[in-house]
Amino acid sequence: MGDEKKAVIERLKILRDVLHDHAYRYYVLDRPIIADVEYDQLFRELLDLEGKFPDLVTTDSPSQRVGGEPLEKFNGVQHRHPMLSLENAFSEQDLFDFEERLFRFLKDFPELEYVAEPKMDGLAVELVYEKGFLIQGSTRGDGHTGEDITRNLKTIAAIPLRLQGGDLPSLLEVRGEVFMSTDGFKQLNAERAAVGEPLFANPRNAAAGSVRQLDSRLTARRPLDFFAYGISELNQIDDCPTQYELLNRLAVYGFRVNPLVGSCRNMEEVVAHYRHLLELRDSLDYEIDGMVVKVNSLTLQERLGTKARTPRWAIAWKFPASQATTRLLDVEFQVGRTGTVTPVAILEPVAIGGVTVSRATLHNEEEIKRKGVKIGDMVLVQRAGDVIPEIVQPILDLRTGEEKQVGMPVHCPSCGHMLVRENGEVALRCINPHCPAQRLRSLIHYTGKAGMDIEGLGKKVMEQLFNEKLVVDVPDIYALQPETLEKLEGWAKKSAENAVAAINASKSAPLVRFLSALGIRHVGEVTAALLVERFQTMEKLMAASFDDLLAVEGIGPQVAGAIREYFDDISVQKMLALLQEQGVVPEEKEEENAADQPLQGAVLLFTGTLSSFSRDEAKEIVKKMGGQVSSTLSKKVTHLVCGEKPGSKLRKAQALGIAVLDEKAFQQLIS
Repeated sequence: MGDEKKAVIERLKILRDVLHDHAYRYYVLDRPIIADVEYDQLFRELLDLEGKFPDLVTTDSPSQRVGGEPLEKFNGVQHRHPMLSLENAFSEQDLFDFEERLFRFLKDFPELEYVAEPKMDGLAVELVYEKGFLIQGSTRGDGHTGEDITRNLKTIAAIPLRLQGGDLPSLLEVRGEVFMSTDGFKQLNAERAAVGEPLFANPRNAAAGSVRQLDSRLTARRPLDFFAYGISELNQIDDCPTQYELLNRLAVYGFRVNPLVGSCRNMEEVVAHYRHLLELRDSLDYEIDGMVVKVNSLTLQERLGTKARTPRWAIAWKFPASQATTRLLDVEFQVGRTGTVTPVAILEPVAIGGVTVSRATLHNEEEIKRKGVKIGDMVLVQRAGDVIPEIVQPILDLRTGEEKQVGMPVHCPSCGHMLVRENGEVALRCINPHCPAQRLRSLIHYTGKAGMDIEGLGKKVMEQLFNEKLVVDVPDIYALQPETLEKLEGWAKKSAENAVAAINASKSAPLVRFLSALGIRHVGEVTAALLVERFQTMEKLMAASFDDLLAVEGIGPQVAGAIREYFDDISVQKMLALLQEQGVVPEEKEEENAADQPLQGAVLLFTGTLSSFSRDEAKEIVKKMGGQVSSTLSKKVTHLVCGEKPGSKLRKAQALGIAVLDEKAFQQLIS
């Protein structure tokens, strides 16, 4: 290597270090020490040198923020740990109810501390760092699988391409929110208007559209920003006992963390912080739609665990939603796939938050009585994000006396069967298994995106097939032939062949998807995944007792009862048998041999640095051998594996009487 190239390598290293440091001071600390023009000069020098020596360009170079050639499509990314949703609170009482549930679950805890974080109205993403370098970025997607948008996320200046500081974790999966400032949003829309391009409805849509560009050079030109709010697995960072300290550690690593995060000693301080954020809301340069409240102790977060879709230790307290007034013209009653009858308000169309609203949910009879809504009322309607619009209250001062009471149906509006209330439920239900509305909605669910996702069999097509009496039950779908479909209005030979090909392809869909598609009450994709993980095969699941189901983490008595009731139904058993005869054999999870599961029942926690393999490799070995890996120290942990510099976890484990293994003992255990 010549002297010139050696000098260039050294200069490039200096430039990258200096530019990363200045970006950190500017975006994270908000304390720049050089002018923009000086930064630009250093950046141009970096680009010039990398242009002359393209073989010296590194993945963490600040030059990589400018984007690259367009992609054809995004690849899927499987999250190692699900990106869960949050339970919502809409009032102070909801928040105290949340705390009461925490105390009820923990039992022996007299008081709790919390962290209150502004709830950004943006797009949740996950960033994966290996040995301090950003290697992958993805969208939340369905919580389990997202889209690989690494190249786009690298263009956002607030996202570090490499982490700051020493003693970095070998693997760090950071979660946060990509958003667009309100000023940036206005400027972007002004630029689009000037060239005749359609405008974005709001900053959230603009941010989501920007990070999902196939051409990352377009993303690089959008005014995007980022705040980090957590990590996927708590033990990726050692010696961080609280959520608040975790956020501070992320800031040390080079991430922007919202400066309005509050540490609260009790729920009263949480309420005070909410009011403070509500006052600040309109003065901020970005949109927030509420506040996320989290239990501060990470040990307690681990102990509280998760439900099927949400963590028990966090809740989103939403701000008052966008509202408008309009007239309630009528109330219709819809029958869902499980027989629940829901009143739907028919409204004079009104614009709320950029969307025209003509229908809103009234939930159930009890809600109608509580709100005192009448047909003909002027009503206050609210819409929050993608949530179905709802009627808040009637405007009593505008009543004329001609308004009419909402009459609840006695019989099913679809089949005429007598409606009932089961087990003290508020909702009315039609329990006729042959109800046309239930059958249709079950079929739409089965073929839809939340079910088997059969291309060509969308809602309108299923309504057509149902009305033509070609598909009355699920097995009828698999009896369809191209020549039958060709004769229907709107169908051609090619579309009919494609639809039947998609139907046949669905016969071997994963068992999780098949279970979700069946429409068992309370069983969506998350619960289906828990069931498959536990029971492996359809046969074992159908034979599982109520107690077996109840033993699955995340499944309670109501869900277990609904599953058992479903599989005990003779008509369901006949349907499943017929599907099997038609060749519908879902891909089941390969069952592990008990002999290959020597760590079955063991729960291991790692601390310190291992020399023989990375911590991630060690965790994978434990999981493959049937064991579990914990992220925090608790009484559930059976073994603490200590590498170099184990920290305080060693002392705590010894105090709890937990078996402590050094690396050599761990190797013996897994051998």
